[in-house]
Amino acid sequence: MSRFLVNSILKASAALSAMACMTACGGASSSGVSSTPAPPVSTVASAISPPPPPPPPVAVTPSSVDFNTAEYSRSNGAVQAKAITAYAAGASGAGIVTAIIDSGIASTNSEFSGRIHSASTDLAGSRGIVDEDGHGTYVSSILAGARNAIGAHGVAFGATLLVARTDTPGSCSAGGADAECSHDDNAIARGVDLAVNNQARVINISLGGAPANNALRSAINRATAIGTIIVISAGNEGVDDPQAAVNPDSLAQIASDPLARNLVIIAGALDASNVALANFSNKAGNGSVHYLGALGVRIRAIDQNGGSVLVSGTSFAAPIVSGAVALLAQAFPTLTGAQIVDLLFRSATDLGASGVDGEFGQGALDIARAFQPVGQTAIAGTGQKVALVAQGTKLSPAMGDAAVTGLSTVILDEYARAFDVELGGTVRRAAITPRLGAALGISARGFSGTAGPVAVSLSIVPGNADAVVRNIRLAPEERARARAIAGSVIARLDGKTRVALGISRSAATLVGQLSGKGSAGFLASDAAGAGLGFEARPGSAFALGYDVAGLEISTSAETGEIERYDRSFIPETPDRYSLMSIGAERRMGALGLSARATYVSEGNTLLGARFDGFLGANGARTWFADIGADVALGSDWQASAALRQGFTRIGAGGARLGTDHIRSSSWSFDVTKSHLFYPSDRFAVRIAQPLRVTSGGFDVTLARSYDYATALTTFGTQRVNLTPKGREVDVEALYVREMAGGLLSGNLYFRRDPGNFATAPNDYGAAIRFTLGL
Repeated sequence: MSRFLVNSILKASAALSAMACMTACGGASSSGVSSTPAPPVSTVASAISPPPPPPPPVAVTPSSVDFNTAEYSRSNGAVQAKAITAYAAGASGAGIVTAIIDSGIASTNSEFSGRIHSASTDLAGSRGIVDEDGHGTYVSSILAGARNAIGAHGVAFGATLLVARTDTPGSCSAGGADAECSHDDNAIARGVDLAVNNQARVINISLGGAPANNALRSAINRATAIGTIIVISAGNEGVDDPQAAVNPDSLAQIASDPLARNLVIIAGALDASNVALANFSNKAGNGSVHYLGALGVRIRAIDQNGGSVLVSGTSFAAPIVSGAVALLAQAFPTLTGAQIVDLLFRSATDLGASGVDGEFGQGALDIARAFQPVGQTAIAGTGQKVALVAQGTKLSPAMGDAAVTGLSTVILDEYARAFDVELGGTVRRAAITPRLGAALGISARGFSGTAGPVAVSLSIVPGNADAVVRNIRLAPEERARARAIAGSVIARLDGKTRVALGISRSAATLVGQLSGKGSAGFLASDAAGAGLGFEARPGSAFALGYDVAGLEISTSAETGEIERYDRSFIPETPDRYSLMSIGAERRMGALGLSARATYVSEGNTLLGARFDGFLGANGARTWFADIGADVALGSDWQASAALRQGFTRIGAGGARLGTDHIRSSSWSFDVTKSHLFYPSDRFAVRIAQPLRVTSGGFDVTLARSYDYATALTTFGTQRVNLTPKGREVDVEALYVREMAGGLLSGNLYFRRDPGNFATAPNDYGAAIRFTLGL
């Protein structure tokens, strides 16, 4: 039976293209190629022999070449499909055999020089592969025209073209100017077998007409059995026969036949908007699961005379899809045909109704997305899952603007495709949290009382119906945190021993209460011993104080959760911490000295930073050493200083194969003057550096290269430095005076490099408060 080439240029479109090219393309024009029937040619498909082993895959490495050239911008088929992403990744189709079953090719044209397969032949006669009609040359140039700074280049400009000429002798010229080539099914079948025998990864059939005969069906069956992909144009009946055009052309319907094995793609024609079908294109209809759209209107191509033309039709959308197959086959040589088809469909841009639909099928071809990792990704050679977007891994304020870079590795996606990626971008930095607003955003009342040796304090926030217990009298290290429940009980067991229990109060607060020290009243700056590297939300705490020969010894313990102000990621289970400490204080006249050791255990975090996935989340253990001194200077002046040094051990986990350490520090210096203007007032100034990582990080062992042929991975060690460039320094002044049965206070502060970000603007603030009932 004859095969009619009805999926070529619409006559109206051809005329428009011709006029455009007459002015822009040196007089060359495209010609109509809608075929008329020709007498049947009685032939038998040639026997197929087992294919020889495929050649070794061509290595693909990222390219530094700028592919965004004037030639590329003219290659609108490649541009609309976003092929430049593949080029930047090093793919051009080089080494991939692409079969074109059509009317031949302009074999002497420089667009195809050196890339026409030696097995190319005329399968319907003995004329050679020279193209009489132009249709085969159009298709070939759109698929694989050379990148030579002339005209436009093909989608897979490095691919090898296996040309199977199948037009029936004389059909292209019979009828004069309106001649329409015909192609016999048996000749096409021989073309399919030729492609299979020569290891073509994709076969382009920009033809259409009646359903495939038995010979062609058998050939397609043989091709798909070994994983060869076939791309067939959808048909151009949208204008002439809209009712028929609701489904793909009869030949393309074979995509739904079981013998196609889901390896036949039906190519529909999109217009330049990439969101609408060309008015002539057949729709997806009953072939929707196999249908993929690509540009099919006014595509720049090369004709059989070497001229540049604009052509329209689903015939010319098909080679764009075939070119995408070639790019993927070269870049990822282990992909099977089924995987390539699946990948093209999964990465397609969804059009029309959500999901696969009867107009656009799978959607619009998107080569850029096809060249991105798909599904679950893992570090090559390890199976260690890794996310390529920022998720649970986040630094803490103690690490500020530390640049987590150099985490380059090789990952494999769901298709076992290897990608070079930089994982530093998946690590988020801590947000710079405002201080003043949170510290003042508390409305509550505090109650306290004593009964013999026992003192009790509670903080309550009135609600609409019931009272809610909360914390109001916050110690410096507790400022900027609202508590659900807050309270403490302090009892003196004997003349030397005191004990304190707290709910939603920190152990440091209880220790201060045992020694009779209250809150200094600063809003935006912490004392050195208050910082743990994270915003703590204490749950319960305990402290015990004991006097020994003028030496005040205290021990304390605390458990709680790490506050997560960033709601873009909230762990499924809270990040918990616990701490224990022991310290001593001694006064010697005007001088007071103190020392304390604190052990902090974090279950999933590192100084509040969370490292999930490939970096591991095994927590950390930190020892803090604190020393402090205060001195009475006379005339009601007093000065105090404190220093904290932290030593953190990071356990192995994920890509961290060994134990690492970091160091951190904080310091503060206070000057206080009581009775400045009035007997009941106090003025204080604090200069402080909150806890900051001073040195250290951890080593990660990551994949550095991956060999497709052997599936072997090589590894290397990279260093993650957690020291920030910024160094926050806080300066705060405080004035407090008792007035009218309450307390009037004013604060003024300045923060340099807030959050330990060197590029962050300085933070200024001021507050005036009046509190009743104190």
